[in-house]
Amino acid sequence: MHYVFDPPPQPSIPVAGSSRHFPVHRIYCVGRNYAAHVREMGGNPDRELPFFFLKPASALVAPGCAAAYPPGTTNLHHEVELVVAIGRPAAAISTAQALEVVWGYAVGNDLTRRDLQLAARDKGRPWDFGKSFDESAPTSELHPSNSIGHPSKGGIWLKVNGNERQRSDLEQMIWTVPEIISELSKFYHLVPGDLIFTGTPEGVGPLQVEDRIEAGIERLDTLSHGIRQPT
Repeated sequence: MHYVFDPPPQPSIPVAGSSRHFPVHRIYCVGRNYAAHVREMGGNPDRELPFFFLKPASALVAPGCAAAYPPGTTNLHHEVELVVAIGRPAAAISTAQALEVVWGYAVGNDLTRRDLQLAARDKGRPWDFGKSFDESAPTSELHPSNSIGHPSKGGIWLKVNGNERQRSDLEQMIWTVPEIISELSKFYHLVPGDLIFTGTPEGVGPLQVEDRIEAGIERLDTLSHGIRQPT
């Protein structure tokens, strides 16, 4: 096969304690999955069906690297999240079987152009400009589920320049990981390489160029990255 130009590199995230990388196909994100965050964003935390949006796989930022401050915004926000990596195909899978398709877990930061997101929300428009931009998905190394199990509780936190901004517990998620996978698989054929960002707790806030972010989840690595000037 002859391409008109060289295809871009395959987006991937490193596997902890290994030289291997996990190739990434798509990035799904769950909106408003912690009640306190729903309230801080002006929403109602009643347990309605989860809703989803997408980021391109090219939005990944490797562990330890800096994400560029994106254009078109003056209000870039951090959102620490548990990331689920899918390792087997799944379509209309039951909640009881959902964890069987999980390959592993990581820590992610769902960077958000909050001003653009809120403007779109208020006009009933899609969130793409607020969420799906370049370098908007810093992600830690991936831990296989066969070595750490399936985290359903444990601390989740984020610091900016050493100051804690977010802290909660995974058990505060409105929708659990099996429920998220089951619901998402009703609308998409999940395939190996898909990632799911599972929502953020309260305490989201602004970031500036040269900020240093540390984010962690109990039993997983700490995600460290910076914010740099765009090139």
